[in-house]
Amino acid sequence: MLNNLTGWHAVLILVVILLLFGAGKLPALAKSAGQSARILKSELREGATTPTPAPDAPSTATAESSAEPQPRVSSTPPPPSTA
Repeated sequence: MLNNLTGWHAVLILVVILLLFGAGKLPALAKSAGQSARILKSELREGATTPTPAPDAPSTATAESSAEPQPRVSSTPPPPSTA
């Protein structure tokens, strides 16, 4: 499909983009696209290096909390005494 594109097609596409966005917005648009690509690459690298836990394996937080019951803490203050 894109095999028939020539240099004139690229020039025509660039002219249309220039008319749509204007000369002042093109540098900001290019900078934004570059930053987005950089963020995407870094997120992909971080996602590939961090292992995901197996869904069947119990986490250590639930194992510790079930071994020792924690005292209940009320978020509402006690009623004032009438003494």
